[in-house]
Amino acid sequence: MNSSFVSLALKLMGVIFILSALLDYLTLAIPPQWQINFATSIVDRGIVPLVGIAIILIAYWIDSVSEKGQKSGLDLRLPVYILSILLGALFIVLIPLHLSNLGKLQSTALSEIQKGSEQGQGQIETFLVNLNTLAQNPQLLTKAIQQSSRSIETGEFQGKKLAAPQLERLKQEKDQLQQLNELAKNPKKLKEKVEAIKNELQTRLVAQKQDAEGRAKTEALKQGLRTGLSSLMLAVGYGTIGALGWMNRGPSARSKSVPR
Repeated sequence: MNSSFVSLALKLMGVIFILSALLDYLTLAIPPQWQINFATSIVDRGIVPLVGIAIILIAYWIDSVSEKGQKSGLDLRLPVYILSILLGALFIVLIPLHLSNLGKLQSTALSEIQKGSEQGQGQIETFLVNLNTLAQNPQLLTKAIQQSSRSIETGEFQGKKLAAPQLERLKQEKDQLQQLNELAKNPKKLKEKVEAIKNELQTRLVAQKQDAEGRAKTEALKQGLRTGLSSLMLAVGYGTIGALGWMNRGPSARSKSVPR
């Protein structure tokens, strides 16, 4: 196998790597949240054209050191250097753009968590109001206990068959109603019980909110570091190849690029 064949094969492989990566870049802009997905996907595939560029330059190095190396009319080195510089600039620009988009996404997620927490607080208040109303109405409380007992005995609620989990939950609700009925006879203990329930529900709500906020911030930080650092390394790699190649390109390439 002679060096001319190896050089040609490497050049073809390099071009295929670059074109396939550029095609990926064009199609990756379609999904929802395209700015974040686009940036992340480009960085994930950023090594592919870098490999293609390296293969092409290795092929030309083989040509230069081989006595049988043939000079072809089409020199890919200058377009490769220009592409490297452009890709290096692209990956530099992607860093602040991606971090900005992640910041917006995190703010949106935190806002949704806050809204969910406010809705949960409203549900707690409604539940406590209903609880107090029920405790202050012995007839309504007795009726609810009787209805629960009938549903447990028949295994049906409003004509519908109850599944095992629903039946178990109904038994728990009946026990709570009976406890509430006993507490209704002692207003002081009832107030203490309602306050304990309120504190427990609010503590659970705060813990869930903090956990959701922590996960949202951690995920944004992980994505920012992963994509940001990878993009920075790719920018350095492409920029170095492009700049050094441009400065050290042969005299024939310089004479073609400088008009007389």
